[in-house]
Amino acid sequence: MELIREFRGRLLLVVPLLVALLAVIGWPLLNTVWLGFTNAPLGGTTGQFVGLDNYLRAFQSPAFLRALGVTALFTVVTVSCEMLIGLGVGLLLNMDLKGRRVFRAMLIIPWALPTVVNAMAWRVIYNPDFGAFNAALQQLGIINSYQSWLGNPSTALFFIGIADIWKTFSLVALITLAGLQSVPRELHEAAEIDGARAWNRFKTVTLPVILPPLTIAAVLRTIEAVKVFDIIWVMTRGGPADSTKSLSILVYQEAFSFRHAGYGAALAMLSVALSLVLIGIYSRAVRNQPGAR
Repeated sequence: MELIREFRGRLLLVVPLLVALLAVIGWPLLNTVWLGFTNAPLGGTTGQFVGLDNYLRAFQSPAFLRALGVTALFTVVTVSCEMLIGLGVGLLLNMDLKGRRVFRAMLIIPWALPTVVNAMAWRVIYNPDFGAFNAALQQLGIINSYQSWLGNPSTALFFIGIADIWKTFSLVALITLAGLQSVPRELHEAAEIDGARAWNRFKTVTLPVILPPLTIAAVLRTIEAVKVFDIIWVMTRGGPADSTKSLSILVYQEAFSFRHAGYGAALAMLSVALSLVLIGIYSRAVRNQPGAR
């Protein structure tokens, strides 16, 4: 009886949280799933049930396929670069370097910077008339005249990716650095005494410890990259020629600009499916690394 009363007491403490989660997350999610099977417009009408028509329409739409490709490319490239750069910076700042505390404090600045501010700053840097990036390339003799990097369909997404990597690699570095703090120094010293080289020490001692936080970082960054909206919207609004239009921007336009709530909901669910697929790929790739448990 004492256990039953204790269980009821704990359940009463959890119920308000569950109700809040269902109200804030559960109901909107279920409503979005249902809307994806209807032709409901944005407004008060519910629309008619159309089954899988919205999903079939999406896979037959060149706009969706292009946005899907843009989102997948942006996600794979930016997350991969952020993981590699963040891992390298984390390992570097874990060494006994002079002034490493200052560098660790500075590391949080890019990540803490609001995305809109970051996007506006990089838009100024890339400016085709007075941008610092063009000035630096011209002084180095790489280009002869200023270029519109964000106005060129073949380069716009790449340079948006640089801006995103600069902002978020620090998150991976901080997670890596936190994981490295749990690696006992005695293990490195023992491996060094046994004659293990730096790479072998990293593979057998360090990597198994930091793989779990790296997996978490990869999952978090994949989710954020798949639903990327603000940095692209501020820098190019999906242009030029839809070369940077992500799934989130397409969902926004279909649901709110064109008022196709049902079709927009279906696109949103496809974006969720893409997130799950990429998360599975990243997680599997990390687990298959040497030293993974």
